[in-house]
Amino acid sequence: MRDLFFRPGSWRRLRPYFGNQFGFWALAALATLITAATEPVVPALLGPLLDQGFGQSKIPLWLVPAVLIGLFAVRGLSVFVAKLALAKVANDGVMKLRRVLFERMQTAALADLAPYSSSELSNTVVYEVQTGVGQLVHGLLTLVKDSLTLLALLAYLLYLNWQLSLLVFVLFPAVAWVMRAFTRRMYKVTHQTQDATDKLAYVIEESVLAHRIIRLHGAQTAQAERFATLSKLLRQLNMKAAVVGSAITPLTQMLAAVTLSVVIALALWQGKTAAGTVGGFVSFITGMLMLIAPLKSLSEVANPITRGMAAIDRGLDFLDRLQDEPSGEMDLPRAHGHVVFEQVTVRYGQDGPPVLDNLSLDIAPGEVVALVGPSGGGKTTLANLLPRFIEPQGGRVLLDGHALPSLQTAALRRQIGMVSQDIVMLNQSIADNVALGLSVDRARVQACLEAANLGAHVASLPAGIDTLLGHNASELSGGQRQRLAIARALYKDAPVLILDEATSALDNESERLVQQALARLVAGRTTLVIAHRLSTIEHADRIVVIDHGRIVEQGTHAELLARGGLYTRLHQSDMQPT
Repeated sequence: MRDLFFRPGSWRRLRPYFGNQFGFWALAALATLITAATEPVVPALLGPLLDQGFGQSKIPLWLVPAVLIGLFAVRGLSVFVAKLALAKVANDGVMKLRRVLFERMQTAALADLAPYSSSELSNTVVYEVQTGVGQLVHGLLTLVKDSLTLLALLAYLLYLNWQLSLLVFVLFPAVAWVMRAFTRRMYKVTHQTQDATDKLAYVIEESVLAHRIIRLHGAQTAQAERFATLSKLLRQLNMKAAVVGSAITPLTQMLAAVTLSVVIALALWQGKTAAGTVGGFVSFITGMLMLIAPLKSLSEVANPITRGMAAIDRGLDFLDRLQDEPSGEMDLPRAHGHVVFEQVTVRYGQDGPPVLDNLSLDIAPGEVVALVGPSGGGKTTLANLLPRFIEPQGGRVLLDGHALPSLQTAALRRQIGMVSQDIVMLNQSIADNVALGLSVDRARVQACLEAANLGAHVASLPAGIDTLLGHNASELSGGQRQRLAIARALYKDAPVLILDEATSALDNESERLVQQALARLVAGRTTLVIAHRLSTIEHADRIVVIDHGRIVEQGTHAELLARGGLYTRLHQSDMQPT
């Protein structure tokens, strides 16, 4: 039976999340067994009731109602206990699986996460796992309960008339074949439906994130057509699933009807040619007819179990594909900030041209180095090597003489602060965003906000530093969000700092405030500054000009202007009026 619903190895993968609650599994199994065992009682009562309960009755009047009420009370209690025990197993397992999935996402190699959209990740972790486990547990309860009910009824029928009962066993291979064929088809359609759902969710995600540019370019109709096309595909897949799910029940019932009709006809013929009571005959026929209900349920259970298992397999496959980031063994309490890029080569794609080509750069502790050059020259790639957001294909990067792969990844990133043009804030309070990853010291948060030229604005808010920022701090201006990121970097107090276009797209007043805050932030820290606006890096200790992945010039602002090379041309272009 397991092969009908489960991919090979599925239960082994589920065991760490759902297999360690033996007590609740046993309680559910016992309650389900009691439920199934009570099923033959009704036809068993009919025989003596018909034979002795009319005319000269030997059965007390109160006995039959009392037995029926007691029987259904026991059944109701056992069903309640079974469902409650399985709900405990399911919810605990979902919580554990979700936590493992989310924690793996936090530690997974960035290259493994890159192919997935955020909507696909959230859909898998939040929706697919919950829905899959719910359908699977409900289906398993039905499967076990109705399988045991069938066994109990068949045992009773064998006791009454073993010759006729053996004919029923002809039905089971045919039903199993139908269920096997349909569940395989359902599993395939379910995976196709999940993929189509992810694509549909991604269109919504894009439309929300890029709503300004979509409206500016009048692309609403094109987006609506994309959405309609994917909606149509999803509808077609859902209809395929509906056809598969709807066909299995009537086919199974038809097989059952043919088999039971033959058995009943033979029972009637046997009743004419052999001695027997009316009660015994009615008990047998009633028991036979009662087989139809569990057979119907078992035929329908293939759909939820298959859908549930496909959804859970998706989450488990996702978990298997994500590998943890590489990490070394060495801890580093606090770095001095000596950074060396040693003959570093980076390619995006196995056969792509090098973004960084055998580049070497030595940055002294506390030195402010600005990286400039044409777009696509490799500046941001060079900066992303330092926190190991990407890995070089050749050469190595060192911090205080230690190759980065030898350091614990968490210890390495503890040494690095970053302020970029793409500011990301969490939907938490200002204090939580400033102290991100660290415990909140309210006085220190306030001091960092003051140093970032944001103290006065935060003080004017009704809740102060406890103000919730909302979705990515959308209520703050660009300059305010930039200064909040600077306050975060100040709070972290890392010895190495990366500034990636930290003053881009700001008005003059905001830029002035941000520059003042950056001056306080940079003091005493090894700093890599990436800037297109060359006026913002004239006072750097050293300016490194990168073009096509190579360092073509380096020196101070004055030295580079005197040489009349690429930096001079970039500077002249930057100074042109717009």
